[in-house]
Amino acid sequence: MEKSELAVFVGQKYLNLETFRKNGQGVPTPVWFVEMDGVLYVRTGAESGKVKRVRNQSRVRVAPCDRMGKLYGDWMEASAYLVDGPMVEQVNSLIKRKYGLLKAFFDLFGSLNKTKSATIAIDLA
Repeated sequence: MEKSELAVFVGQKYLNLETFRKNGQGVPTPVWFVEMDGVLYVRTGAESGKVKRVRNQSRVRVAPCDRMGKLYGDWMEASAYLVDGPMVEQVNSLIKRKYGLLKAFFDLFGSLNKTKSATIAIDLA
C-alpha cells in the first residue's frame, strides 16, 4: 500500500468498511481499525455479517469516517481476508493500545457473552 493511501487513515478512530452481498449490494459498517506494515486490520464478531461477506467475496471498499459512518474521505477499493494465528494477538494488542478502556470494556462484555472474534485484514494494494 502506498503511504499516500494510508495517510487518510492517520489519526482516525474509525473506518467505514463496505462489504458486498452475493447480489452485489454494498453494506457499509463503521469499525475500529489499526494499521500494521501497510495493512489495515479490523476485529469483529466471528458470526457477523461482514465476516460472512468477506468469506464470500474479498472485494471491499474503505474510507475514513466518524463513529456513525459519516465519510471523511473518498471510498477506496481494497481486498479483505481473514487472518488467524499469531497475527491475531498482534492486532488485538495494537487495538488495545489504540482504544484503551473502551476496548477493555468491549472485551469484558464479549467474554461474558462468550463471543468469538475474527480478524479481517484489508489490503489497499
